[in-house]
Amino acid sequence: MEERVGQWWHQAISRLARLDHPEAAVSLDEVKKSIGILLRSAGGSLTLRLTQASEQRVGGQATWLQRISGSGSRAATAQLEPDVLALPAQLAVFASTDLNRDLYLWLALQSAFFADTGDWLFDNQDATRKALCAFPGFIQRHDALLKAHLAQRPDVARMRGPTRLAEQWVQSHLCGQDTAEHPVDVGPQDVAPVWLWLSAFDCQSALERPASPQADAVRLSAETTGAEARRRRTRRAKEQDACQAMVLPFHSGGLMTWSEHVHINRGTDDDDDGNTDSAANDMDALTIAPDGQSLASRVKFDLDLPSSSADDVPMGPGLLVPEWDYRQNALLPAHCSVQVMRARRAPAFVPSPALQLTARRIRRKLETLRDAPRPQHGQDSGDDLDLDAWVRFSADQQGAGGWHTDSPPIYTRRALSERSLATLLMADLSLSTDAYATPTERVIDVIRDALYVFGEALNAVGDPFAVWGFSSVRRSHVRLQHLKAFAEPWNEASRARVGAIRPGYYTRMGAAVRHATLQLAGRGEHRRLLMLLTDGKPNDLDVYEGRYGLEDTRQAIREAQALGLSTFCVTIDDKAHEYLPLLFGQQGYALVRRPQDLVKQLTQAWANLSRW
Repeated sequence: MEERVGQWWHQAISRLARLDHPEAAVSLDEVKKSIGILLRSAGGSLTLRLTQASEQRVGGQATWLQRISGSGSRAATAQLEPDVLALPAQLAVFASTDLNRDLYLWLALQSAFFADTGDWLFDNQDATRKALCAFPGFIQRHDALLKAHLAQRPDVARMRGPTRLAEQWVQSHLCGQDTAEHPVDVGPQDVAPVWLWLSAFDCQSALERPASPQADAVRLSAETTGAEARRRRTRRAKEQDACQAMVLPFHSGGLMTWSEHVHINRGTDDDDDGNTDSAANDMDALTIAPDGQSLASRVKFDLDLPSSSADDVPMGPGLLVPEWDYRQNALLPAHCSVQVMRARRAPAFVPSPALQLTARRIRRKLETLRDAPRPQHGQDSGDDLDLDAWVRFSADQQGAGGWHTDSPPIYTRRALSERSLATLLMADLSLSTDAYATPTERVIDVIRDALYVFGEALNAVGDPFAVWGFSSVRRSHVRLQHLKAFAEPWNEASRARVGAIRPGYYTRMGAAVRHATLQLAGRGEHRRLLMLLTDGKPNDLDVYEGRYGLEDTRQAIREAQALGLSTFCVTIDDKAHEYLPLLFGQQGYALVRRPQDLVKQLTQAWANLSRW
């Protein structure tokens, strides 16, 4: 009974101490799409990841109800990092739903113009000025947000000491009254939450890497699932030397006693007591210290390449390809070494009867494309209206020249024509494909079946095609698995190489795309299609992760498209919608919900692309 009354009291006093407005709350999921559109239109980074913010310590004078309930000392404010924009999972700051929604949009707009110089007050004031100058249509909304927020802030006249001075400077900078250097160092932890501003993470420490190439870069995964999918700050701590000369520590607890022989289950430091998430949420930053061991020494089975007698056969010397470094905004020439490999032992591939039946069905379906009429656009007569041609014609009519004709080329019609299409399929063979996609099949098995059916179907159509696989171990060893080249027929040897694929290492996608672009660029077909089959985002052991890998892959795809290549991605990653639209566009990828449907989805995607 006493515990129940205590819980009731805690809930009641916490509810009374709340200063937000739950009835007008707006969640991040409701405005995530609008935030993305606004952020990109404002010139924000295309690879900036949007996630939920964690609670951080804030200052300001708490009310007497907050002091009794112990609340009000932490708040989930907006946080900006080099590759992440963390916004509160829910905003109920104002009594109006429209104001809470506008606050989300304002924080996204401000982040596009934010430059971290270490001065929190000046940085936010400068970003506010630049954002309103670039988007004057948002001035009225910002004024409404500012007026409502200033009405909520503490009364400076009732404050004393450093807290009063800090609040005074914050309010003056909010109103844009003072751009001069302020005499005190004010941060988010010194004042009440400033909901209209961002707090920036130290970009330099986030981009630091150990000087030794063998050293382990200390990282903390920021992606979790469920309710704890939020962004937490981390900081590095230099581990002190454990060896101290001329000191002999004495541990009385280490003496052998009779109780040590009792067989009981003792907890360890690695045991999860169920409170780890709540403990992490109570911290402003998680401190990580290196253990002095390199990552390679702890996962040697993963990083060590096989011996030359057991490894695949290299085909010729390696090829050096460039790589895009977004931090330098430059293309690094000859930065990655690409080595073409072929399976040393490739026994004959015997597909299952069910897979053979699927291949025959899809082959017969695609054979009809060989002689089927295809749409021809921009015709002066036809059955359907070509919307793109009509828009171009209307724009030309309104131009200075004024193009007028009785038979405008704004129609489309289907007619027989000679096919001129070359396709290159690049399959991701990284280590993640060793995971089980179904209770009985791994991801690599599903990919093998898809490549086999794809080869059988395109061989029946008669269009030239090539099939490759790729994985990597840092930039010095990007492996391109030779399965079928354009000049080779689809025969038993090609099928055997497809059947011999196995999980590789990591996913340096940009280098693989550039190698495929070099092959397709030399083809003489009218249309050249580059298809990518993957199960995850770009990553590797070195800096090639997060924004770096996405930026390089995006640049490689843009280079391919600039040469006239059509690009398309087929993925089984359920989080692909977070990054693939930035790489291939909204219509440039297909997400396979069930891995067992990959076989049909891959060939169906090619069939849809080959009609245009």
